[in-house]
Amino acid sequence: MRITLTLRWRSRILIGKALPRTARRHWNRGNDRLMSGAGRNRQRGGQKPSGSQEKHGRRDRGGPGAGTKGGSPKRYEKNGSGVGRRNERAGRSDQDKRGELRDRGNGRATPIRGSGSSKGAAESRGGKGVSGVNSYPLLPMGRIKGEWMDIRLPDDLAGAPMSAIGKHLPLQPKLVTRLAQNRGCLVQGSNLRLHLFPRETRDYPSDWMELNILYEDEFTLVVNKPAGIEVHPSEKGQRKTLAHAVAAYYEMTGKDLRVRHVHRIDKDTTGPVLYAKNEFAHYQYDKGMREKSIGRVYLALVEGNVEGDKGRIDKPIGQDRHHSTRRRVSETGDPAVTHYEVVERFADHTLVRLHLETGRTHQIRVHMAAINHPLAGDGLYGGKRGIIARQALHGERLIWHHPWTGEKQSAVAPLPDDFLQALNKLRIQ
Repeated sequence: MRITLTLRWRSRILIGKALPRTARRHWNRGNDRLMSGAGRNRQRGGQKPSGSQEKHGRRDRGGPGAGTKGGSPKRYEKNGSGVGRRNERAGRSDQDKRGELRDRGNGRATPIRGSGSSKGAAESRGGKGVSGVNSYPLLPMGRIKGEWMDIRLPDDLAGAPMSAIGKHLPLQPKLVTRLAQNRGCLVQGSNLRLHLFPRETRDYPSDWMELNILYEDEFTLVVNKPAGIEVHPSEKGQRKTLAHAVAAYYEMTGKDLRVRHVHRIDKDTTGPVLYAKNEFAHYQYDKGMREKSIGRVYLALVEGNVEGDKGRIDKPIGQDRHHSTRRRVSETGDPAVTHYEVVERFADHTLVRLHLETGRTHQIRVHMAAINHPLAGDGLYGGKRGIIARQALHGERLIWHHPWTGEKQSAVAPLPDDFLQALNKLRIQ
């Protein structure tokens, strides 16, 4: 006896278990037809079988032509990285698609292959070969003509949109967007013009004083700060700071620039101070300060005999509650790390060279006082002023990287006269 029910196949299986043996055999044959052929293929994501396979209601998985149309198997090849890749009927490979950008102007696809190896063209200019903001090969720095930089684009980038060219520049995306909005980024065939050196309104009045310029180029100015003046005003209306002197230097040399200091040193500390001459350089140097790629090396004359030839001071620094300008070691303060090494020993003083991992206010002065070796002349932190009238602290060397090429650069500041005189006195004793 054969029973036919118009139910879904899951329901047929459940009901069929309760039927007699003979009826169950016919019931199962109906289930097999329902699960075979196109129904089973669609459930498993396959293709509709052809020929005898469909006729008998089954799908053979093995052998040539299994699961394919027309009996020919689909082939898989190995690409260079060992990953299987389907050989499609037509069209471009994924690698070709990634290597092309649509030129909106003429409708042609321009391949973007970069400009050589990952070291970039900067290496040929003596740089480190740093990459752009998005780790693409970096374009070499172009010629500077007035307020503009002219860059010759390689053939791969000629005619490409600015969104593609910007990936090969060390400019931050916000700056590229701002330049594009203000017509400060012009692409003319294979020529790129960037308005990186605009004339700016000076933000400090000029106070004329003699400056010791240690280094200067189109992006950077390094000034050797003397003792007794501050890097910038600490109160409203204050004048005669280093910022006012730099403003006067810009005016005297015909540069309409803002004064952008990258770091500070104390009023009575001497040594190099780094200035950025445009917005792009300021961004790069601020980033270098955050990533600790800008190095500062100091010389200090401390009281007492420092134990050992080198050491590391890791003590957090916070503000002194009882003194507004004083700092102290505090468990709730900001992390601060100072490395020191002995340069020369005297009877009751030691000349040390110091490297900073962090840049806390008064960090060297607080750390050396914390290990019972205050700086000579530093009355605020317990030093005596018998041999020098100010804290004996001098910035010996400043290390930074070129904003565009990444080339390592440095400036060395000679010891000031009062520091040299103090050392000579100690050597005679």
